[in-house]
Amino acid sequence: MRYRPIDRDPDDERLGRFLPDDWRHVEKYPLTATSRPARVPVVIGVNWYAEFDRPRADRDGVQFVARAGAKSLTRVRGGHAVCLEPGGEPDREQWWKFYDQGSEGACVGFAWSRCMTILNEELYSARWLWDRAKQHDQWPETEPGDSNGTSCRAAAEVLASAGHVDWADSNADDDHIERSDYVADADDGIKVFRWAQSVDDVHAVLGNTRADELGAVPILNSWGTGYPHRVWLPDEVLDRLMREDGEIAVPTDR
Repeated sequence: MRYRPIDRDPDDERLGRFLPDDWRHVEKYPLTATSRPARVPVVIGVNWYAEFDRPRADRDGVQFVARAGAKSLTRVRGGHAVCLEPGGEPDREQWWKFYDQGSEGACVGFAWSRCMTILNEELYSARWLWDRAKQHDQWPETEPGDSNGTSCRAAAEVLASAGHVDWADSNADDDHIERSDYVADADDGIKVFRWAQSVDDVHAVLGNTRADELGAVPILNSWGTGYPHRVWLPDEVLDRLMREDGEIAVPTDR
């Protein structure tokens, strides 16, 4: 299993994002000025450093990670996927409480589902997407029912080809076998997805004036209320994460 740049399983099972074996998808489908949507969420799959575990409030009460910049980063604990919030703070408090991946390596399914909730204002079955992405990805050892992660690309391809599944409270205790019977709705998926190549690309897509002012991007994590609702990641740090084999996915909704 690949959790580059560390050569072991992640320090925390929640940090389950896998790194693709090749980058042809990024090279083939880069974000361009003509293909760039406006004011939409972005899903990133990146190395997760120890400094990201404990956000700290600045003097104005704004929650940051790695406020001291890229040089302050120490140890990679695994790979993680999170959603970046577009302008207007559309992410609701109830969504923050709802999207909690627990102790599983389901971050990719949760990050993409949070993204789709912002786009469509509906709740989605994040673990169904996690299951299907593991079926679809390139690693034979990732299967529905295990706690392994997957790649951002795999989940995006599922959303583009099959769509997503609306959440139902009656399905809360379903396991992977029961989830395999869910029927996806293509209208709840995405039309296409492309890959941002720079921090400037990310800011242009988010259309978030607060992000522009702070020189940072707002993370929406999937660790429930045990992690602040929105946490700011400095642009300098995002740039480093992108250069460390980060996947920065930009969706175009249906």
